[in-house]
Amino acid sequence: MWLTQPLLRLKLRRRGVQEPGYLLAMDEHFGHYTSAAPPFDGNTIWVHAVSLGETRAAAVLVASLRARLPGMRLLLTHGTATGRFEGVQLLLAGDLQAWQPWDTPGAVQRFLAHFQPRIGILMETEIWPNLVAGCAKQGVPLVLANARLSEQSERKTQKLAWLARPAYRALRAVWAQTQGDAARLASLGAPVQGVFGNLKFDATPNAEQLALGQRWRQQNGRPVVMLASSREGEEVAFLKVLESFRPLALVDNGLKAINSIVNEVQWLIVPRHPQRFGAVAALIEQEGFAVSRRSSWLDGPLPRLAPLAPHDASSTRPTVWLGDSLGEMALYYGLADVALLGGSFEPLGGQNLIEAAACGCPVVMGPHTFNFADAAEQAHAAGAAQRVADITQGVQAAAQLAVDASAMFVAQEAADAFARSHRGASVRLSEAVVALLANHPMTQKSLHVNSHGQPPP
Repeated sequence: MWLTQPLLRLKLRRRGVQEPGYLLAMDEHFGHYTSAAPPFDGNTIWVHAVSLGETRAAAVLVASLRARLPGMRLLLTHGTATGRFEGVQLLLAGDLQAWQPWDTPGAVQRFLAHFQPRIGILMETEIWPNLVAGCAKQGVPLVLANARLSEQSERKTQKLAWLARPAYRALRAVWAQTQGDAARLASLGAPVQGVFGNLKFDATPNAEQLALGQRWRQQNGRPVVMLASSREGEEVAFLKVLESFRPLALVDNGLKAINSIVNEVQWLIVPRHPQRFGAVAALIEQEGFAVSRRSSWLDGPLPRLAPLAPHDASSTRPTVWLGDSLGEMALYYGLADVALLGGSFEPLGGQNLIEAAACGCPVVMGPHTFNFADAAEQAHAAGAAQRVADITQGVQAAAQLAVDASAMFVAQEAADAFARSHRGASVRLSEAVVALLANHPMTQKSLHVNSHGQPPP
C-alpha cells in the first residue's frame, strides 16, 4: 500500500481532469492537513461515506445522531468527489470534512492523531485492514453501519480471508441491513450485533425538486421513462432498442402496436457518473437522436422533436433528454413516470431502487441486482418493481406501463407503500451508537476531558 502511493496520486490527477473535485486537498489522502486540529473534547463523531449513495444514507443517520448527541462535531470522510460534493450539505458550523486516509499505517496514524475521533462509523461496505488495525491500536471503536455484503462480494472476499477476517473481527460492532447480509458478514468473522434494515428507506426526497419534476412532467404532456443511474454499455444498448422502434421499422401489426407505444413516450437518461455526461450526450447524437441536456433547461425540458438540420423545420428527429446534473435525482424521479434501473441490464449488480420508491416512481429492473438483492426482491413482491430479462423487454415493459394510467396508479401506490413500510433503521442505528458510546471505556474517559484537552481537577 505504501509503494502504490505514487500511482494513487497519478490516478487522482487523471480523474481530476474530468472531475476537478479530485484535485482538492490531495495531501489529505496521505494524512497531511492544513487546517488546525479540532480540540480533543470527546465530541468528534467520525462518519465515513465513500461515495454518493453512502453519503445520502449517512445524512439520515447524522440527523438522528445530532438529536441524541447535542454538541457533537461531525467529521465526514469520503473516497469519491461526488460523495464529498454531496457531503457538504450535511455540515454545520464547526463540522469537519476530509478525504479517507490511504490505507497505510502512517496515513492512518496521522489521521487519527489529527482528528482524535470518539468513534468511527463506516457506512455499508468500506473495510480497510490498516484503518481497522490503526483504530484498534488507538482504542477508537470502529463500527460498520447499514452493512451489506452480496453473495458475489462474499465469494471474492473469502479468497482473501487471510487479510479480510482479521479486519472484520477487529470491528467493534456490525449492524446489517438484512438477515442475509448478517449471515454473510458473520461468516467472515464480523461481530454482527443487529439487523436494523436499510437507512436509505428513511431518507426524505428533496420536496422542492420532486415538486418541480412533477410540474415539468405535467407540462410535457406525455409519459416520461428514465434510464436511471445508467452505467457504461447500458446507454448504447438502450438507444439501439429505441432506434429499432422508430416508425420506419414497422413491419407487422405486433411490432406496430409496440412501436406506437414506444414512440408515445419521452425518454430520459441520467448517467451514474458525472464524468460520462459528455460522452453520453455524444452517444445519443451518434445514434441519430437529438439531445436536450438538463444543464440547458431554464424552466423545463426543451421540445421533444428537433430539426434534422439547422433552420430546417420540415423534418425532425426524436429528442432524448439527458440528466447532466448532480444532486437532482428527486427532480428526475418526479419528472419520470417509470424508471429503468441502471446497472441491472449489465452484470454490474444494479443501483439502489429505494430512492425511486420513496419518490413514488415504479421501477423496471434487469436480471443483475445482486448488490441490492433483498431490496429488489422485496420491491418486486410488493408490486413496486418488475423484472425483465434484458433491455429490450425493459423498454417495452416501461413504455407499456407508462401509457396505462390505471396500471401506473397501482404501481405508484405500491412504490410509496413499499418505501414507507421499511422505515425506522435510523432510530435503531443511532440508539445502538449511543449505547456503544456509553459502554466503551475509551469513550467514557473522553467524556470527562475538557475543551483544553486536560482532565478536570
